[in-house]
Amino acid sequence: MIKIAYIGAGSIQFGPIIVQDILLSEKLCAKGLEICLMDIELSHLDHVFKHAEYVNNKLKRNVKIIKTDNKEEAIRNSDFVICALEKDRNIFWSQDFHIPRKYGFKQVYGENGGVGSLFHALRNIKIIVDLAKDMEKLCPKSILLNFSNPEHKICEAVTRLTNIKTVGLCHGVFMGREQLSELLDIPLSDLQTKACGMNHFSWFQEIKQKSTGEDLYPKLKTIEKDGDWIAKWHELALGRILFRRFGQWPSPASNHYGEYIRWAEEFVIPQLHFFYDPFEGHPWENNQIPEGVYTVDKVNYKREWKKDWSKKLLPVGSVEEIQLENKDGSFKSSGEIATLIMESVVSNEKKWLEAVNIPNNGAIPNLPDDLVVEVPAYCDGDGIKAVKMNPIPEVIAATIRLHASIHKLLVEAYSEESKDKLLQAILIEPTVNSYRNAVDMCNEMLELQKDVLPIFK
Repeated sequence: MIKIAYIGAGSIQFGPIIVQDILLSEKLCAKGLEICLMDIELSHLDHVFKHAEYVNNKLKRNVKIIKTDNKEEAIRNSDFVICALEKDRNIFWSQDFHIPRKYGFKQVYGENGGVGSLFHALRNIKIIVDLAKDMEKLCPKSILLNFSNPEHKICEAVTRLTNIKTVGLCHGVFMGREQLSELLDIPLSDLQTKACGMNHFSWFQEIKQKSTGEDLYPKLKTIEKDGDWIAKWHELALGRILFRRFGQWPSPASNHYGEYIRWAEEFVIPQLHFFYDPFEGHPWENNQIPEGVYTVDKVNYKREWKKDWSKKLLPVGSVEEIQLENKDGSFKSSGEIATLIMESVVSNEKKWLEAVNIPNNGAIPNLPDDLVVEVPAYCDGDGIKAVKMNPIPEVIAATIRLHASIHKLLVEAYSEESKDKLLQAILIEPTVNSYRNAVDMCNEMLELQKDVLPIFK
């Protein structure tokens, strides 16, 4: 019997498709499978549970599916724990984004990088490290499959502070592959790539055509050089400059890798992110749910004129949900690799993983061993093993090393309850340009988010 615990399963957008992935796996279901869905949002948990039962019955899987709001019950004796949780995501993210910018810190996104991401990380580290410590007691041999952001900061905290095997999963490199497929006019299935670096700051060391073995970098350089600068500006303009100056194609998109670069604002338009009129008050003060603009290219210009701000989350069963079935009635796959990893471990079949976030341990020679990096890997019954990569260009390595130090200080700040170390991490963050403003911003964020942040002294 295999047991999978899913913590944060009540996500309307994410929960149903991940559970569906698991139930689509004949290899997992054939082993005898129990799925325990856990969330504190009971109405949404019930929605995901009902969908899981629907898929289970339609596929005739005979999988035991249970639901609970008790974390300890969910993870006890689990073989795998999936974590995909975030408390009031857009409310707190809008604070992470706007308040540092008020102090002159021109971050472009504030999710995984930028000074706002430090507070995002601390909120989730507090929850997920506690989860990992519970796993040490209740399922010490289990693997933690983490989807929560900021991936690298959270996974680094878990690996430094607990003994739980942890892997961070993100589709960013897959987005980069889709860009390359479109630019090169080569099907994804015929594209062979290897990328590495840091989550949302990965760089393709190898881009080849599978069927011919051709190195596609020369072709990519020609295509990029001939491209209209305005085309796909928000998604690729910064990446094109980085490609020209740093020598490798970055992934996933400008508003992500731009989080780690001080001058990125020249190439993106962050002012649209969580836009509101400050004269009317901040959204987190007047019960509005701020909306993020992911890319300017994909802004919906046909939106309804009036918006019902009373809806905190999409209603259960909303037509805006992610589409879960194909036109022929078959179930869709998310494309995430969590199920592939679990299949590989339980069947001891060696599988290629395009990108995982795990401790470096020499995989990228010119980065610290204890830094959580994003690398391709193989997985089998013994777990996940990173592919050995070539040294990355020094300009990229130097950028990542700075963030490695920020990660280390942040984890130490959390574990030691040290406001001094938190401020040290803030002061070396590339977007910070004023000591006085850094102190004031830190104090404001700690007060504003005191109910969800760790304690600092």
